[in-house]
Amino acid sequence: MKKKDIDRRKFLKILGAGAVTTTAAMYGCKSENHSATTEHPGNIPTDKMTYRTNPTTGDHVSLLGYGCMRLPTVPTAQENGDDIDQEMVNKLTDYALAHGVNYFDTSPAYCKGRSEHAMGIALSRHPRNSYFIATKLSNFSPDTWSREASIAMYRNSLKELQVDYIDYMLLHAIGMGGMEALKGRYLDNGILDFLIAERKAGRIRNLGFSYHGDIEVFDYLLSRHEEIKWDFVQIQLNYVDWKHAKEVNPRNTDAEYLYGELTKRNIPSIIMEPLLGGRLSNVPNHIVGRLKQRRPTDSVASWAFRFAGSPEKVLTVLSGMTYMEHLQDNLRTYSPLLTLSQEDKDFLEETAQLMLKYPTVPCNDCKYCMPCPYGIDIPSILIHYNKCVNEGNVPQDSQAENYRNARRAFLIGYDRSVPRLRQANHCIGCNQCIHHCPQNINIPKELGRIDQFVEQLKQGTL
Repeated sequence: MKKKDIDRRKFLKILGAGAVTTTAAMYGCKSENHSATTEHPGNIPTDKMTYRTNPTTGDHVSLLGYGCMRLPTVPTAQENGDDIDQEMVNKLTDYALAHGVNYFDTSPAYCKGRSEHAMGIALSRHPRNSYFIATKLSNFSPDTWSREASIAMYRNSLKELQVDYIDYMLLHAIGMGGMEALKGRYLDNGILDFLIAERKAGRIRNLGFSYHGDIEVFDYLLSRHEEIKWDFVQIQLNYVDWKHAKEVNPRNTDAEYLYGELTKRNIPSIIMEPLLGGRLSNVPNHIVGRLKQRRPTDSVASWAFRFAGSPEKVLTVLSGMTYMEHLQDNLRTYSPLLTLSQEDKDFLEETAQLMLKYPTVPCNDCKYCMPCPYGIDIPSILIHYNKCVNEGNVPQDSQAENYRNARRAFLIGYDRSVPRLRQANHCIGCNQCIHHCPQNINIPKELGRIDQFVEQLKQGTL
């Protein structure tokens, strides 16, 4: 089946009986969140987690990995401020460990620089051999490219995490900035050689990298595998990006290629963005119906996690589980994993093609673009827009069948989701955010487009 090659008749055929009950939802305002929960809470086993073996170290790694980029927060007295909810982080960590999760992935850049510290507190309460900690050398800014600054960042990670060795150490987001950035961050300053030496000394047990952006950088680092001996590589993989990454974002590369290149070299894959930044859990309502028709008691998210976990060379699948219900749902999916059949894979490929008909902005809510120097809440704006696209609340013109309802839903939801002083109309186009976005989104352009759309809705000129 060719990409996007689905006409109206095929579209309806694929939807099947689910279209009868859900097609109407494409035109109205639906606020339900189908992202997290499954319909059969039940008891979650503590001894059924699926594990994969690292061929280099023999580590038995839980297939579900805990991504620490979206830790729970509590508001502070400071305007638009928040702080890590350490009590909840501890609770989530304890629950994850008790149910078989042993891989925790963080970075100096996550949660406004507070993730490593919070996870150090949470994990240090447990035996060191009960978990694997992954962190990154997140020297994105040129003022951290020097050898001294990069080494200082690495040593600070050890301090914040309260450990004397790192289980999985990553060059963070190679490909952003192309070969020039790779040379400046890791090659010309000798930092890659330093990390290899740290691995030899035992202070790093596994060395790898995470990839976003320029495929030339990915291919270059793999071409040096025989010399460097990468222990793992972290890639973006989900059932949309498997074959359609470039359709989502022209700068991306299909996960099928990335995974294939790693498999050729027997390099384990660690998976990020299995939900495509939440977009594969907050799917259009008719797709919810389609998934529920096939497995009524499974959550929408579970399909994406089963897809990401099914390839045998996947070591672990990361999920940023802010809430207990997210953690519990993912535990059910991987305790144990029910691998996808070929029929299931074909079903998800058809689902992916249906998803591509919805022109969402490829924002994964990573918050690398934040803080905006002008106070704009970039992720919330883009997420609200995507939500309205999925719910059919972005009309093309005032003659659209659902125009009145969609207009009301978009504008009211916008004001509720984003404070007015932090909305898109305050963007001045400084372009600072562009350089930080791993998805290479032209953020000012998207904010301008959304702001224009909002004004047209307000003025009734669409």
